[in-house]
Amino acid sequence: MEGFHYKIQIPIRFADMDALGHVNNAIYITYFEIARSAYWAEIIEWDWKLFGIIIRKSVVDYLKPIILSDDIYAYVRTSKIGNSSFELDYILVKNVNGSEEICTTGQTLCVSFDYTEQKPTQIPAIQRLKMEKSMNYNLG
Repeated sequence: MEGFHYKIQIPIRFADMDALGHVNNAIYITYFEIARSAYWAEIIEWDWKLFGIIIRKSVVDYLKPIILSDDIYAYVRTSKIGNSSFELDYILVKNVNGSEEICTTGQTLCVSFDYTEQKPTQIPAIQRLKMEKSMNYNLG
């Protein structure tokens, strides 16, 4: 996926299914969380002991259903950076006959948050640089 440099496999659990046999719409937010958490840990190296993050807004565009037997991957990237907030974009794909089909796209608005002060705080400088780098360079 052009512009996306981070990809992670998403495990589908039987508990994710709804009565119609596809992933319940609410579970897609959990899939985004799995991708986001791994991205923050591996690429951004967010220090959870010093800074929190809250999700202010989530958007999900459902394009194709996902079923239990699908092989799902999530792409995630930082798409916009403000003073205390930043946006992440997501694409969920499934492998079909050796190629990737887009099932879902989405976005979250994230806010750097100081839980001690109970208010938004500036994005830490080191993490800001890593986000900027991830927006501009191939991470491998």
